[in-house]
Amino acid sequence: MRVELDEPKCVASGQCVMASPEVFDQRDDDGIAFLLEETPVDDLLEGVREAVAICPAAAIRLVQQ
Repeated sequence: MRVELDEPKCVASGQCVMASPEVFDQRDDDGIAFLLEETPVDDLLEGVREAVAICPAAAIRLVQQ
């Protein structure tokens, strides 16, 4: 599975970072999220799925490779 993050859609809420801090982080200057890991191991997918579900901007997708 691969994570896609549409940074221009991000509203810097930080929900993804709280749900999956191993996969997401936020820039210090504007709070916009970025990916730490584009292809997370299976053990991290539950947190990524939560991040997808709770992102207020719908800026995150989990896609099959």
